[in-house]
Amino acid sequence: MGDAAELATVDDLRRKLRAVAAVLEDQAATEPEKANAKALKARLEQRLREAGSPAGDWTDSVFRLGRRAKALRKSASPASSRGDWTDNARRLGKALRRGYKSWIPD
Repeated sequence: MGDAAELATVDDLRRKLRAVAAVLEDQAATEPEKANAKALKARLEQRLREAGSPAGDWTDSVFRLGRRAKALRKSASPASSRGDWTDNARRLGKALRRGYKSWIPD
């Protein structure tokens, strides 16, 4: 969960839900059209609840920011493991450089 395809699906569901709401508010819509729109609206709202996304108000922006931050954290390169021989070689090199600089005047 949480990839770009899922977020696009949530956006699609919200767009469809807005279109259905427009049909329900339309004065020229017939009763069967309104009944179909109500049923479709209920199904779309259920799918949005199952997706686990917020309702579309200000919390939506915070939700998306959190998802992006989580994705960024996962995409970072893994931390190097401690205890590797290169860590010791680096420390030894730094110590030798400091010692060399202190022995040789500028």
